[in-house]
Amino acid sequence: MRLAHQRSRDELRLVAWTPSGWSDVARTLGDEHVSTLSGLISRGDRALDAVRVLAEGGSPIPPQDPLIGPVHDDPRRIFCAGRNYVAHRDEFANVATPWPEVFLRLPTSVTGPFDDVPRPSVSEVVDYEGEMAVVIGRGGRHISAAEALEHVLGVTVANDVSMRDWQKRGGQWTAGKNFDATLPLGPTLVTTDELDPADLALETRVNGALLQSSRTSLFIFDLPTLIAFISSWTALLPGDVILTGTPGGVGEARDPQVLLTDGDVVEVSLEGVGSLRNRIVDDGLSPVDDHWRDVANRRDAATRAPEA
Repeated sequence: MRLAHQRSRDELRLVAWTPSGWSDVARTLGDEHVSTLSGLISRGDRALDAVRVLAEGGSPIPPQDPLIGPVHDDPRRIFCAGRNYVAHRDEFANVATPWPEVFLRLPTSVTGPFDDVPRPSVSEVVDYEGEMAVVIGRGGRHISAAEALEHVLGVTVANDVSMRDWQKRGGQWTAGKNFDATLPLGPTLVTTDELDPADLALETRVNGALLQSSRTSLFIFDLPTLIAFISSWTALLPGDVILTGTPGGVGEARDPQVLLTDGDVVEVSLEGVGSLRNRIVDDGLSPVDDHWRDVANRRDAATRAPEA
C-alpha cells in the first residue's frame, strides 16, 4: 500500500492511495487514532491490515500533489548511513572500512517532498544527496540481518541536503546535517509487501540535469546489514527512520562543482516510489554576525572530517 500525509488546515492527515484517489484513513476507518503515520504504527498490525484492505487496487504511483506533506509526522530518530556507495566513498578519496558510518538527524530537519528548502545564510557550500529511506514498523534489539526486513514498514525518498562547510569544519557531522527543514522526506511510503527495496533505481536531478544515478543493490552495507548494525547498539523503535546513503555524483565532488543556490530545483526519484521535488530558497535570516560562517569556511585541513 501507499501512504502519505495531506495538509489539512494546520495539521497532517494520513491518507492511503486507493482506486478512487487519496482516502483519509482515520475518517474511513472511523478511528482518529490513525490520523497520522505515527498513530497508525502505534495501533499495530490489525490497523495496518485494515488500511491494506482500504488501499487494495490503487494505481502504482499517484500524481504529484502540492498538498502532500512530510511522509512521517513524528520520526522518533533518524539514522543516516554515510559513505555507503563505493562511488561516493571514492569521490572524496575515503578508504574502505568494515565499519558502517552512521550519524543522526533531528526531527526538526524534516520537511515536505514539495516544500521549499531553505539555503542557510551562514553556509556557502550547500549540496544535495538523493537517498532511499525506510521507516521501521516493528522495533527490536540485536535484529539479525536475516530477519531485518520484517521490521521495515515501508520505503520512501529523501534528500539529505548538506551544508558541507559546516559538516567538515569539526570532527563530526551534526551541525552540517541538521539545519532546519533541510531533509525532504516523501512523497509516499510504499510498504515492503508491495516493494522490495533491494534493487531500486535512484536518480537525482538539479534543474533537470541528471547528476546522480545508481541502484540500491550497490550499497556497501545493504539495508539488512544496516539494521543489524544499528540495533546492536540501540533498540530500533517503531517510527524510526533510516537513510541508506547517497551514490556518487554529489555537487561538491564535481569539477566544476555544482553547489545549490537560490532558485535551484532538486528532484530525487526512487523506482516504484515516486519523486520529491524541492526548490532551494535563501532563508533570508540575518545572523548576529558572520563569525560562524567565517569559521566554517576557513578550510583548515587539520579539522576537516570526511563527507557522508
